[in-house]
Amino acid sequence: MIPRYSRPEMVSIWEPATKFRIWFEIEAHACDAMADLGVIPRENAEAVWKAKDVEFDVARIDEIEAVTKHDVIAFLTHLAEHVGSEEARFVHQGMTSSDVLDTTLNVQLVRASDILIADLENLLGALKRRAYEHKDTVRIGRSHGIHAEPTTMGLTFARFYAEMDRNLSRMRDARAEIATGAISGAVGTFANIDPRVEEHVCDKMGLVPEPISTQVIPRDRHAAFFATLGVIASSIENIAIEIRHMQRTEVLEGAEFFSMGQKGSSAMPHKKNPVLTENLTGLARMVRSAVIPAMENVALWHERDISHSSVERMIGPDATITLDFALSRLTGVIDKMLIFPENMMENMNKFPGLVMSQRVLLALTQAGVSREDAYSYVQRNALKVWEHRTDFKEELLNDPDVVAALSRDQIEEKFDLGYHTKHVDTIFARVFGE
Repeated sequence: MIPRYSRPEMVSIWEPATKFRIWFEIEAHACDAMADLGVIPRENAEAVWKAKDVEFDVARIDEIEAVTKHDVIAFLTHLAEHVGSEEARFVHQGMTSSDVLDTTLNVQLVRASDILIADLENLLGALKRRAYEHKDTVRIGRSHGIHAEPTTMGLTFARFYAEMDRNLSRMRDARAEIATGAISGAVGTFANIDPRVEEHVCDKMGLVPEPISTQVIPRDRHAAFFATLGVIASSIENIAIEIRHMQRTEVLEGAEFFSMGQKGSSAMPHKKNPVLTENLTGLARMVRSAVIPAMENVALWHERDISHSSVERMIGPDATITLDFALSRLTGVIDKMLIFPENMMENMNKFPGLVMSQRVLLALTQAGVSREDAYSYVQRNALKVWEHRTDFKEELLNDPDVVAALSRDQIEEKFDLGYHTKHVDTIFARVFGE
């Protein structure tokens, strides 16, 4: 992934040096287990650990691979250069390359998951704080981009909190599903290696043994993992789109923080553009682009092929690095987001009283007017407000059919804003707990 959209901790998981360190640990732990079982001499297993503090030479491994055309063999050759050929002769005993590659990939995905889980927890903290800060800040709700009925800014943040809380659960489930390892040999039958070796290696690497594999760990696990990343990315875009809408000049109910010295446009000095949330929309597309290839990786030739390998070398780093960056950026946006309650009220009153139409409709039906007639009475007055910006309540009070069914006090009462916020506490209790 390009540095512009990367954070160091996540990047480090995918660096070649990290990968080779994990390869070494898998091989060394496997040697320990085989020594415990009496399969190889104890001194040979101990000799492998002489390389535990070695910084493996990535350039040297690449040099060997240029000849062998095989990355795992290149690494094992380089390891023997540090440990000694005689001492290293039992390394990789009974194992196949995918035992190392697949187990390593899952270790990396688990580590990436831990960062993403922490990212989600940080984002949830920011969303909860802003939700309570604006629990009673009234704004107009919209459907199809059109004024609907009043809601609160706090409910908007709470809605995003609930969505991201579901994503946190999904991410934890995805971590658990991907946290398997396989040290089962050429076609997964353990013909040349004891299953207890796999159990030992997995325990040391923070994984659980894959119940059954071929030569590879089943890729439905990875498909589910990347699908989860795609869902989280879509939720990021969902929030970003709402913020972008709020920052539109005609709306301006909320906005990204605009720092001192920041410039919005090279041509127009007055501009304050929602560049961060627009960027998040784009990053979400990139994360989602990993989902279909991950799904297509599920179907491999009996007992396996390597068609998945090139795909995962790309989507593993790119999707996790991008999502980590996006979650961090979104948390910063939420933390510093500017809210404009006065603009919210001004927008709601742009067509005076119009957003109370449903209350009047319901009151008319309760007063004995048929729903068809009630709808007609309310709509004809609402259209006058749309066309002439008159006051909806005054139009109703001047309509003989409406006042025949409802008294002035009954009509006046239907314009109480507090009616729409009376269950905010109930919703908050559902989202955040009592």
